[in-house]
Amino acid sequence: MTDRTQLLQAFDALLQPERFRDYGPNGLQVEGRTEVRKIVSGVTASRALIEAAIAAQADALFVHHGLFWRGQDGRVTGWMKQRLALLLAHDINLYAYHLPLDAHPELGNNAQLGLRLGLRADARFGEQELGFLGERAQGSFATAAELASHVGQALNRQITLINTAPSAIKKIAWCTGGAQGYFEAAIAAGADAFITGEISEPQAHYARECGVAYLACGHHASERYGAPAVAAHVAAQLGLTHEFIEIDNPA
Repeated sequence: MTDRTQLLQAFDALLQPERFRDYGPNGLQVEGRTEVRKIVSGVTASRALIEAAIAAQADALFVHHGLFWRGQDGRVTGWMKQRLALLLAHDINLYAYHLPLDAHPELGNNAQLGLRLGLRADARFGEQELGFLGERAQGSFATAAELASHVGQALNRQITLINTAPSAIKKIAWCTGGAQGYFEAAIAAGADAFITGEISEPQAHYARECGVAYLACGHHASERYGAPAVAAHVAAQLGLTHEFIEIDNPA
């Protein structure tokens, strides 16, 4: 057992949120009970995840996508009221870390996705160095289609592939979630292929014109691994119970 302040300090010490310019507040977003015995982790603080955390008798919920974002409507109505009401009624602490969770070199979303795909990160690129650049640990992929098949099997989902790479895929860049804006930086860093969660209209043209393969594998699918890795690490450090709860999301 620990208290919510010690838990916050442990998360902050590991993820160093002060290093990042982010889109919302990192850390303790909703204050719950003082004593914490069990952490539930998940990707997004949706109502479904909050309800699952209540059923699991969690004292704290650790997520990548919290409740509060820069520029959103600040009124507590509709879905926001429903989520907050559940957290407050059941006295559950909500901890959320966005970019710091993406960036952690061993336990973050990018590091964990790379581990799952068998990719070795040799460098970082892009704004705030959130992007990872490296190679396959067991040699290159013969084609972009082979890489897409490998990613699809690892994540158990269909991959959107813009395949214009002229030869074998050796240098691979990746950045989880909605990181389509990092594609040009990946090209400049020398990548043969770029893996992220989403694709917007411009990236298909960039891929076709620059000869670099683009793979969109799902925002949620690419960010399933950092939250449980961090929460499990901190839970072990503090002697707490941890459970990851997956709420399916096709996006």
